[in-house]
Amino acid sequence: MLAGQVADGFATVLTGELIDRFGHFKIWHGAGSVLVAISFSSVFGGCFPCKIWGSYSLIVETVSYSVFAAIFNIGWASTQVSHMSVVNCISLNSSSRVVMASCRNAFTMVANLSLYAIAFVVFNATGAETYADIENQYRWIAYLSIFVGCIFVGIFLLGIKEPRLKKTPHGIGNSCTRISWTYWFKKLLYYQVGVVYMLTRLVTNVSQAYLAFYVINDLQMAQSAKALVPAIIYISSFVVSIAMQEISWTGERLKAYYAAGCIMWLFCGSCVVILPQSMSGYMYVISIFIGIANALMTVTGVSMQSVLVGSDLNGCAFVYGSLSFLDKMSCGIALYVLQSFQSTSPIVEDELLMGRFSVTRFGLGLVPAFCSLIGVAVTSTMKLNSSYSKPMMEPLLE
Repeated sequence: MLAGQVADGFATVLTGELIDRFGHFKIWHGAGSVLVAISFSSVFGGCFPCKIWGSYSLIVETVSYSVFAAIFNIGWASTQVSHMSVVNCISLNSSSRVVMASCRNAFTMVANLSLYAIAFVVFNATGAETYADIENQYRWIAYLSIFVGCIFVGIFLLGIKEPRLKKTPHGIGNSCTRISWTYWFKKLLYYQVGVVYMLTRLVTNVSQAYLAFYVINDLQMAQSAKALVPAIIYISSFVVSIAMQEISWTGERLKAYYAAGCIMWLFCGSCVVILPQSMSGYMYVISIFIGIANALMTVTGVSMQSVLVGSDLNGCAFVYGSLSFLDKMSCGIALYVLQSFQSTSPIVEDELLMGRFSVTRFGLGLVPAFCSLIGVAVTSTMKLNSSYSKPMMEPLLE
């Protein structure tokens, strides 16, 4: 996990730099999608080099899966950075950017729910009596997901017009000169937005990683809860993301809604830590608030990056790439540290809390709550100027 996150982190920075240098968002997005499809299908399709060379040794399998995992990280970085960057080049209107970010988050939730739907169909349509049958089920899930994903990638690439910066005389306005890295490093807002985005991703990724283990191991809920609880979170997040598109956004509103999401996660994190098995049913209610908080923090956190970029579009890919680097590295390190205590941490019984403290509870409860608390503190110090002059409201298309 840590190795993959490190590789993904460095790939995002490199991809951001290349996109800023050469442009062509759709080419980068399409190429990254092809790499993701090939590598993902290769991982679930078995060890192809092993079949070619006729050797299933541990070394060959390790090298094979490591190579395809690296290809996946490179492809995903290219797809992610190009897709996030294109939002800023479609429009400079602050509210429009937030609407696109909320729409992006909403369809992310749709994609997550669609994966559950595909898995439900496959599990019910095919029987699994042997280990090989189970492998085939997951292969079908992977292949069908890739097929559906490729269809929507094609729709995106064919349906969107490539945004390009308007060339202006004498270098006035949006010139085509690439912005240097040092330009961003001199901005205080760059570090503030970087910390906020990193904390937001820590909240969502770490909580997602431990959610199923918490539901089954700590609360002893039914196996169906592993799917139902995440589904409730995704649906809640989807609804809130859609609702956020109707708001007229300013910098102060971004800060306020982000703080609201953080405060909500503080409440959810506290409930997760103290919730006993006898009251496990309340987890369904908590899941609703987690979904709402995730949507509020994710949409506003990404939109703060748009405010940071402003009209400096020739360096926006580096901003998204470098901040994604912080995201990948921090999440990888956090999960590595938490897992290092998984087998050694003692179980502490407390009659007052009627709970069982474990690494899973810390990962799902305390870590997101602590990150949310810091997020509120950092956001309160930010000065977000999301107001642009009238000529800058137009789409930046040639």
